[in-house]
Amino acid sequence: MIDGPRQGEFVTSLARGLQIIRTFDVDHSVMTLSEVAGRTGLTRATARRFLHTLRELGYVSSDGRDFRLTPQVLSLGYAYLSSMSIVEIAQPLMDRISKQISESCSMSVLDGADIIYVARVPAKRIMSVALSIGTRLPAYNTAMGRVLLAALDNDELDTYFATSERVSYTPHTVSGEAELRDILAQVRVDGFAAVDQELELGVRSVAVPVRERANKTLAALNVSGHAARVSMREIRRNFLPPLQAAAGAITAALSGSIEP
Repeated sequence: MIDGPRQGEFVTSLARGLQIIRTFDVDHSVMTLSEVAGRTGLTRATARRFLHTLRELGYVSSDGRDFRLTPQVLSLGYAYLSSMSIVEIAQPLMDRISKQISESCSMSVLDGADIIYVARVPAKRIMSVALSIGTRLPAYNTAMGRVLLAALDNDELDTYFATSERVSYTPHTVSGEAELRDILAQVRVDGFAAVDQELELGVRSVAVPVRERANKTLAALNVSGHAARVSMREIRRNFLPPLQAAAGAITAALSGSIEP
């Protein structure tokens, strides 16, 4: 629901149209008009007008009762991805890492309280959640999220903690502000983050920042492994070095120094 005062140039109708698109997800891929209205907080009449407009533009299809997104929605995300040379540079390096260690390799960026996957090379499926480009996960209990949160300045981090909702996904999840601030401080010192089954039981991961020459963090790169196959010590010993090498190569390639 869109609440609160807005600046004069804010276009509420555009925000509501995007809100309707975002209300479709893996658990709500097909919805009736009433369901869309209920999930967005809009009236049925308003939801109907926006759904009709989205259908005319090709972003939504309907059989007369149920509504679903069309593949054309992907064009909205592709405009962002196609502008990110970092993804094109990173992809072959991620392929190399995945083949080298036989695990999945991913890249994400921070969006509010979440990370969004912008590139991924899957290996064996280790999570019950299917991960793909565009997947959103919480930042606080993921290795990539902690790398990205650690790059925020003090004001940005204060805002994050004041506005984010943090719950325990597993018995290992760290969600308290004081503990997380200590962890993020250590991530800044170490230059990487390692997470042991905090998002999902059985999943361990390590992540490193991908930076510009100016030392600004652009994204995070990670590798995940199953707890039954790899210990945290092995993750740091075997997974971290190729990740760090890849991150360095991406930074150099972005500056035009070398080919990836």
